[in-house]
Amino acid sequence: MTKNKLYFILVLACIAGYAWLYLDLNHTISYKPFTVCLVKLTTTLPCPSCGSTRSAESFLKGNFWEALSYNPLGVLLVLIIAITPVWLLLDLIRKNNSLFLFYIKLEFMLGKKIFAIPAIILVLTNWMWNIHKGL
Repeated sequence: MTKNKLYFILVLACIAGYAWLYLDLNHTISYKPFTVCLVKLTTTLPCPSCGSTRSAESFLKGNFWEALSYNPLGVLLVLIIAITPVWLLLDLIRKNNSLFLFYIKLEFMLGKKIFAIPAIILVLTNWMWNIHKGL
């Protein structure tokens, strides 16, 4: 992946995240009859990220523990979409590529079993918790 391609994807992902949260916070999205989760639509089981939107909404409203109870990944997503645009802007201003280098290092680390296995276990544990909660 090139730096420009990664940065373009990150910008699009942040815009989509902000748009989704804006719609959610303005109650444009209704949770009961509506789901965009393909896993839940096809299997009726929640995926590891189900509840992330509610988690992000709770986090943004200052309900940290409620956010964690919905889905810890939602808190991580809020932090990522808050930090990424600032980091991208700083890279552009400074004509730097620190975010790209961080991505390369992270990708390399997650390719190693010592980091990949705990990450997979955490995601699977979160998935089992979502299924247990009946999201």
